[in-house]
Amino acid sequence: MNRLLTILCLLLLTTQIVRAQDTFNQIDEQGNVSQRNTNFNVHNKDTTKTNKEIPKGMRVWTVDRKFGNVMPTTPDTLHHLYMNTTLNTGRYGEYNTTGNNYTARLSRIFIDRKESSSFIFTDPYSFFMKDPEELHFTNTLSPITYINYDNCGDKQNGEDHIAAKFAVNANKRLGMGFETDYQYARGYFSNQSVSHFNGTLFASYLGDKYNMHFIFSTNHQKAAENGGITNDEYITHPEAQTTSFADNEIPTVLSQNWNRNDNQHVFLSHRYNIGFYRKVQMTEEELKARKFAEESRKEKEEKELPKEKTPSGRSEAPKGRPEGAVIAGMEPPKTGSDDLAADTTRIKIDDQAMRDSIRAQEIADSIDATMKKEYVPVTSIIHTFELHNYKRSYWAYATPADYYKDSYYANEHGDSIFDDTKHLQVKNTFGLALLEGFNKYMKAGLKGFITHEYRRYQMPDTLDLLPIQQKWTENTVSVGGQLSKTQGRTLHFNLLGEFWIVGEDAGQLKLDFNTDLNFRLLGDTVRLAAHAYFHRLNPTFYQRRYHSANLWWDNDLNKETRTRIEGIFSYDKTNTRLRVAIEEIQNYTYFGINYLATSNGRTSMTAGVEQESGNINVLTAQLHQNLRLGPLNWENVITYQNSSNKDVLPLPTLNLFSNLFLKFKIARVLGVELGANAVWFTKYYAPDFCPMINQFAVQQNEDSRVELGGFPFVNAYANMVLKGVRFFLMMTNVTHSSGNRMKFLTPHYPTNGSVIHLGVSWNFFN
Repeated sequence: MNRLLTILCLLLLTTQIVRAQDTFNQIDEQGNVSQRNTNFNVHNKDTTKTNKEIPKGMRVWTVDRKFGNVMPTTPDTLHHLYMNTTLNTGRYGEYNTTGNNYTARLSRIFIDRKESSSFIFTDPYSFFMKDPEELHFTNTLSPITYINYDNCGDKQNGEDHIAAKFAVNANKRLGMGFETDYQYARGYFSNQSVSHFNGTLFASYLGDKYNMHFIFSTNHQKAAENGGITNDEYITHPEAQTTSFADNEIPTVLSQNWNRNDNQHVFLSHRYNIGFYRKVQMTEEELKARKFAEESRKEKEEKELPKEKTPSGRSEAPKGRPEGAVIAGMEPPKTGSDDLAADTTRIKIDDQAMRDSIRAQEIADSIDATMKKEYVPVTSIIHTFELHNYKRSYWAYATPADYYKDSYYANEHGDSIFDDTKHLQVKNTFGLALLEGFNKYMKAGLKGFITHEYRRYQMPDTLDLLPIQQKWTENTVSVGGQLSKTQGRTLHFNLLGEFWIVGEDAGQLKLDFNTDLNFRLLGDTVRLAAHAYFHRLNPTFYQRRYHSANLWWDNDLNKETRTRIEGIFSYDKTNTRLRVAIEEIQNYTYFGINYLATSNGRTSMTAGVEQESGNINVLTAQLHQNLRLGPLNWENVITYQNSSNKDVLPLPTLNLFSNLFLKFKIARVLGVELGANAVWFTKYYAPDFCPMINQFAVQQNEDSRVELGGFPFVNAYANMVLKGVRFFLMMTNVTHSSGNRMKFLTPHYPTNGSVIHLGVSWNFFN
């Protein structure tokens, strides 16, 4: 019934979208903004209706986290693969998850994994958590609203996801808005429900001399942990079981266990620019915007001049002007020859030089009308402030006997577990920038900066075998610089270096280099990009120290060193993108998990942080290749990986994504992508999941570890767009059946079965 109601709502929504074009300004698939009046009553005199096309008045950008640099981007309105963005397995299905949507995840593509943050417990929720540099700031002529909704299943096992964004400009420089995101998945297996809620406020001011970006975000996350099913044969060999189980009836290891995360974030980046003004030619869009504003001003002035009607129906002069009165400066020209001769106020043009001078002035005035004043910053004084406040809890009201190997203190709650830890991070960065582009000789920008970071941690410690709350504090100071070139079309580069001089992280070093070269070849642009870095970083606090009722470590770890060289070749004419990377890691730091597997679950569970002193080399080659024949499209992403130490860093040798679909339009307005995509990867010892620390960890017990992979995950879909409104119908895991159910992305955590998903995304101006 719920599914039928949702389909009906989608159909009604589609109908209303077509009818509502006379009241809403729509964003099309390319992000263009237009306003239409489709009122079929030609006698309607409603003055709020207009056929005027508004300019493309929306800019979208992100900011650099360290310096607050504006980086233009595109709105989140892409139609292609929209349905995959609603799954936490990723746009190309490259993430391992614990089965349910919105749960913890880990990318199988190693070079796409981020480095650990200072609060590792939220890192696996990258589908939900957003860093400051990922938020899209907007500047728009009209208030804009984004609404996204998708769901599947029913009240017992389904999912609901709703996200909304509203943005408005107070003027052309000051913009603000808010975002909200609610994700709830009950789960098709027992004890795996997930609930996330986010609220974000943001604002930006882009003036000539002062720039500011501000974000406040709060997140609440709650995930039930079932520890996986007790016996994989419930899934792999259901025919061997004496009793037939539905998915939600299969026994799980844990019950009444939860991971909770509550966190708040403040980000402020602002700068003061010192420079000069110059005149530059306006772009076509700016000329349209100026014309639109001028026409609107004239219409407003005409409406503000009141007129009276005579008995005959003719308009009289505006109120307040006596009949026959003449406004000074508006007298009709004199026409008599004697009068013209007597007019001493007229300029006499009696030679060609004067005529040329007047014509030149007219040309200059017409050119000046298309010019604008532009402020050119030469030097910027930069300040960036970040505050992050975290709290993480692991609650367990029921735990099987002998499940944990160790117990580190007498639990005051009896058999229940309440592990809490808190973290506060405050970071200030002060920078001075000499900007590129203020004259023809300054071909690159130069920045210098200093950063102070304060970190405070709180978690249990012991005193006479009783738990007490203990606090640790860390202070670090780092200095660095950046040399970059972002202007121009041919060559860009960015070199950033940072060195830690004081505090817990003294001796850390980060060097990052990016460059790209663009040139024409056979009628299209070839892009060559390269990325290289050298990072020597201290393991995070929680990798060095963690205390809880059943897991405990105080490690003396060395700094981890990573060196990577990566190259990317892109050629749009053949829809080809090739990415090759080589990485060497010394003192690789990772999580390991160890337990004994039984027919009824797992016992002697323990986990911790390990460090591999030897070098590990990882080779990655990834090919994006799209093929097209008329309406038939075939999209492929092929990734090859080779890890020199698969026991410590296990990776699938091959990871494939393939998407075969028909792309066409119905009635020239409804865009349709109809097809199926599949994900397949070679067998490997995929990382297990440890609920007590909310981390993926390497399987360390050779007697109990299992291989995953060698099986396709297939989704069939119909993905559509109409007037900027995206909606889809998708069935996930269509190959999932009772005789073919070897579907795990994480050991002992089966994926959901064949499920129908529905979703809609509506973006409009109002």
